[in-house]
Amino acid sequence: MRLSLVRREVVADGVVVLDLRDPSGSDLPSWTPGAHIDVVPAAGVVRQYSLCGDPADRTVWRIAVLREPDGRGGSRALHDKLAEGDLVEVRGPRNHFPLVPAPRYLFVAGGIGITPLLPMIAAAAARGAEWRLHYGGRSRGSMAFRSALRSAYGGRVLICPQDETGLLDLDGILADEPADTPIYCCGPEPLLTAIEQRCPGRPLHLERFAPRDPNEHGEPVRTDSFEVELARTGRTLTVPPGRSILRTVEDAGVEVLWSCTEGTCGTCETAVLGGEVDHRDSLLTPGERAANDTMFICVSRAAGPRLILDL
Repeated sequence: MRLSLVRREVVADGVVVLDLRDPSGSDLPSWTPGAHIDVVPAAGVVRQYSLCGDPADRTVWRIAVLREPDGRGGSRALHDKLAEGDLVEVRGPRNHFPLVPAPRYLFVAGGIGITPLLPMIAAAAARGAEWRLHYGGRSRGSMAFRSALRSAYGGRVLICPQDETGLLDLDGILADEPADTPIYCCGPEPLLTAIEQRCPGRPLHLERFAPRDPNEHGEPVRTDSFEVELARTGRTLTVPPGRSILRTVEDAGVEVLWSCTEGTCGTCETAVLGGEVDHRDSLLTPGERAANDTMFICVSRAAGPRLILDL
């Protein structure tokens, strides 16, 4: 769908908030805390941004965009070329980072990773849950929504600019938290890797901006071709070495939704009806991988000679 930019506001160094509405005035699709949308700022360019407004307000979707000078141009287009009144192509929302019911939460944010946590914090506060937020960033000026969070929630929000206090003290943060507290963390990969290493067996929920290091997945289970049966039609396709399942089914004329092609956005998630999967995404938990009932066909492959997919 095409939405209209009705408001833009610079909220931190290199961060702009964009409010999007349906030009006809219709309500937008509902969403829950943790959801993101795909934004298409230019032809062939698709980027994912977390919704950071109020889920109860169906008239507007709010995103915050960090300018990435060394990126591929998507954030620069939204910062420099999109003006109030312009239309932009948007898809979604989708949520692979939902807030689970709990009496207590620990939120940890790094930089622009604060965005998906904003509606989660509001939901936790509305439920009367106990929670804390540890929010790190390069400097105070780079930390979007810092003042609003402190004004709304006071001492539950701990602001930790790196140039003043150093990196987030994850060991100290986690030591003060009961082992069964759900932990929600979003930010740059070094932060996510560091907290993962410290939380084996703990209820940790992560949102990534970029795919994991491919080396973490190890070598592919198989490097030769394999077959994919499309259960809805009974067709069987051969996926050759070096070619993704996504591109193979598209080449065969099968329409599937996709966005990042890196295993981080979740758009191409597909149900697995048979066969073993070599998961190579950055989304599924170890338990979800072991269930072997879903996969992201842009990066994951077969661990055996044949997969049966709900396509």
